[in-house]
Amino acid sequence: MQTWDQRLPIYQQLADMLAARLLDGDPPEGEAMPSVRTLASRYLLNPLTVNRALQALGDEGLLENRRGVGLYVMGGARERLRAAERQRFLQTEWPRLRERLRRLGIDAEQLDWEERA
Repeated sequence: MQTWDQRLPIYQQLADMLAARLLDGDPPEGEAMPSVRTLASRYLLNPLTVNRALQALGDEGLLENRRGVGLYVMGGARERLRAAERQRFLQTEWPRLRERLRRLGIDAEQLDWEERA
């Protein structure tokens, strides 16, 4: 069961979750998004909240509304999303992470970029 952070609007948290899935290719570009009803049931949310999250993704140019058919992932959405996420990471997360690594005395040679089983 999903737990929601009370500091952010739930629709924004859902939009972020759906964007992360889009970044992973789910659903692929050109394919339909799950319906509002399906998402509302999956995340136990009010359909209006789900609709607002999907609208936010549409406003970012990631989804297109095909009248009478539903919302579809736009071509190039994954790359646009990846570019925006990279920019956000480099501007906000990386400086904090770099400072924390410096404080802890961790240098580049100590970092293992490969996940081990």
